[in-house]
Amino acid sequence: MSFDLVAPHYRWLETIAFGNALQRARTCWIDTIARPKRTLIFGEGDGRFLCELVRAYPKIDVDCVDASETMLQLARARLRRMHPESFSRVHFFCEDILKWSPRKSYDLLVTHFFLDCFSGRELQALIAKLASAAEPGAVWLVADFTIPGKSFAQAHARLWLRMMYAFFRTTARIAANELVDPIPYLVGNGFIQAAGKLSRGRMLRSDMYVAVTKFGSAAR
Repeated sequence: MSFDLVAPHYRWLETIAFGNALQRARTCWIDTIARPKRTLIFGEGDGRFLCELVRAYPKIDVDCVDASETMLQLARARLRRMHPESFSRVHFFCEDILKWSPRKSYDLLVTHFFLDCFSGRELQALIAKLASAAEPGAVWLVADFTIPGKSFAQAHARLWLRMMYAFFRTTARIAANELVDPIPYLVGNGFIQAAGKLSRGRMLRSDMYVAVTKFGSAAR
C-alpha cells in the first residue's frame, strides 16, 4: 500500500469531496487531551494534523510513520514552513505498518483515516501491534468513516464508501474493499472510548480512546 501516486492531489480531492470536514474530524480532540510527551502518528498524510498538534503542544516528540515517501515529503515541507521550531522534535519514517515494529512506548497514538485501509485480519494484527506500544493511560485518537444507522444516511454513506474503496484500491493498492469496524479490536486490546463525535450526516466519527488497566479503570 502506498499513496505516492495520489499524494500530490490528495488535499484538493479531499476538499472537493468533503470540504474541511475531514480536517475538523482529525483535530476534534486536540485541545482537550492532556499534554502528550511522545506521540506516534500512523498514516499522517500531508502534515495538516501534525501541524495542528505541534501548534497545541510545541515541545512534544513525534514519530510520524507513513508508507508513502511523497506524503512524508509534503508533511516535512509543511512542518518546516509552518512550525520550524518543532521540526527537530518530529521524526519521519517511511515504513509499511504491517512490517514495522515499535521500538518505543507512546502516550498518544493517532490513526486518522488510516485503519479503514485494512482488511479485518490485517486490522486485528495492526491494532494489537500499536496497542503494544501504548503506555498505561495512553490516548488513542481515531477519525474515520462510519456507516449511519438511518436508512437514507446509510445508503448515502455506503455509496460514497463504495466509490472511495474502488478509487483507492486502484491508486494506492489498499487491501480493504469494505469498511471494517475497529472498535472490537481496540476494546480487545485494552482501550475504552472516552469521547466520540459524529459529523457529516453521521458518516464521520472522531473518537478518543484511553488505555485502561487490567481492572478496567483508566490508568493514571
